[in-house]
Amino acid sequence: MATQLLPAQLETDSSPEDPPLVSPTVKLSDGRHIAYRERGVPKAKSNCKIILVHGFGSSKDMNFQVPQELIEELGIYFLLYDRAGYGESDPNPKRSVKSEALDIQELADQLQLGPKFYVIGVSMGSYPIWSCLKYIPERLAGVTMVVPVINYRWPSFPDSLTREDYRRPLAKLLYWVAKYTPGLLHWSVTRKWFPSPSVMEEKPVFFNKRDMEALKKTEGFPMLTKERLREQSVFNTLRNDFLVCYGDWDFDPMELTSPFPQNQNCVHIWQGYEDKIVPFELQRCISKKLPWIQYHEVADGGHLLVHYNGLREAILRAMLLGEEHHLYRPSADKTVP
Repeated sequence: MATQLLPAQLETDSSPEDPPLVSPTVKLSDGRHIAYRERGVPKAKSNCKIILVHGFGSSKDMNFQVPQELIEELGIYFLLYDRAGYGESDPNPKRSVKSEALDIQELADQLQLGPKFYVIGVSMGSYPIWSCLKYIPERLAGVTMVVPVINYRWPSFPDSLTREDYRRPLAKLLYWVAKYTPGLLHWSVTRKWFPSPSVMEEKPVFFNKRDMEALKKTEGFPMLTKERLREQSVFNTLRNDFLVCYGDWDFDPMELTSPFPQNQNCVHIWQGYEDKIVPFELQRCISKKLPWIQYHEVADGGHLLVHYNGLREAILRAMLLGEEHHLYRPSADKTVP
């Protein structure tokens, strides 16, 4: 008999009288509430518990569809949650890189996930994963970061790699504007002359061919529409998240040591070679400085590779079973210092 899967959400008869669905929450020690949803096999029957961390403008409803057969084969329980200020979770005015890891730890404890659990972070949802590696490494059973964002303030990046990167001055400018002129930024992102996310999705400035195909099958970035950005709470959450991610950290990720000294196959980075948002050269630099990280590169992958058919299965099999596919080994056409 197949294992009964947890529903993605509660079902109603969709009658007009139905109140909007409200997700379950946990109350953290500081009084904030964090909303979450569960998927996969029931927690008590699972072989592995995975916490999925969404990225910028996303939520616990992120698209991470995995074949039921694989979920049952590996006995996977998924926990997705709204990071502080996102979705149905309370904002954290004291958000920091460290607080992201502590939120994950407290959420896991209150939901009784056990002493160890797996974490997967996507895009900007990867900076909480770096924080987990720094602050709660003893709680981790395995780690995966998918197209993790790059913070150009990390001191270990060689200047030869970042000096000519056009994304570096752009990130610096956006950070300055977000930090010192939030009112102007809020006004500008809701004006007609400012390119909307829907326009950006239609133009291959940020996305490659496979990304564009993936966008046709996903919701894109619903939190980044002009309508949502007009909501002050939404804008504040996105601004706060951006400032923490691209601000000064109290540690350099490239000085971390492996939380798995007896097993060098437990931390993974997945990167697209054609990613126009995060440069693959810097990801290769990280993996070279931290050889205990298993680096996977998708030759025709862009920034949305987590939405490609077959990639989610490969990501899970690599993290949970240690499987590697020759298609995802980086080519040697470019080197890094």
